[in-house]
Amino acid sequence: MHSDWLVPRWPAPARVHALCTTRVGGTSAGPFDSLNLGDHVGDRPGDVAANRSLLARATGVRPVFLSQVHGSEVLSASAVTLDGARADGCVTREPGVACTVMVADCLPVLLTTLQGDVVAAAHAGWRGLAGRDGYGIVESVVRSIMLATPVNKAQAAPEIIAWLGPCIGPQAFEVGAEVRDAFVRHDAAAQAMFAAHGTGKWLADLAGLARARLAAAGVRQVFGNDGSPDWCTLANPLRYFSHRRDRISGRLGACIWMA
Repeated sequence: MHSDWLVPRWPAPARVHALCTTRVGGTSAGPFDSLNLGDHVGDRPGDVAANRSLLARATGVRPVFLSQVHGSEVLSASAVTLDGARADGCVTREPGVACTVMVADCLPVLLTTLQGDVVAAAHAGWRGLAGRDGYGIVESVVRSIMLATPVNKAQAAPEIIAWLGPCIGPQAFEVGAEVRDAFVRHDAAAQAMFAAHGTGKWLADLAGLARARLAAAGVRQVFGNDGSPDWCTLANPLRYFSHRRDRISGRLGACIWMA
């Protein structure tokens, strides 16, 4: 794997592996240079295919790529699952299958149980995170993990841990009142994740909002993105793609799998 890629520092079981790519190490030409994994952004198909093959060789498993729509659907993936299913989350209990989400300002969330018997990935843009009536991609992926985890009556519910990858940071994510309202109307405490930024505008803490939703869903241990500038996709153009910064942009990939 490329030395610039991010490998989570978290107490995942030894059989669980995860990473988040950066924009370096691939074959695409500008403005997609160089490790663009998105096949829907205008990059040359051959370069995208080469980059995806590079990721598969580096991990030694098969990444399953989704067609993400900023919703809350979660796909149950297996070795025969085709790329391109419309979903914003992926869960699997099969070794050798990498749940994969693509981002370029949205937040990638990787999850596993402390037992290491199921892994999942979620694409958390603000729309998917807010969801409908307070139920979004975080709640959906946690529920999918619980349903996929074998439990008998003598066992407690599985403990889930999560890692947050890079996203647009709270110093850069300017939103309108409709975004703030989408969260606050169902959770008054979410007001703390928005800072006034001019008339009718707010700076939103996307990673902070995800941490709060994860905690409410019972995920007590969350690692990775703490909202500091090094995690901000917009503020680090040499390392991360950012759609808001560049408009025409590649996509990073966040993957999690079991050996």
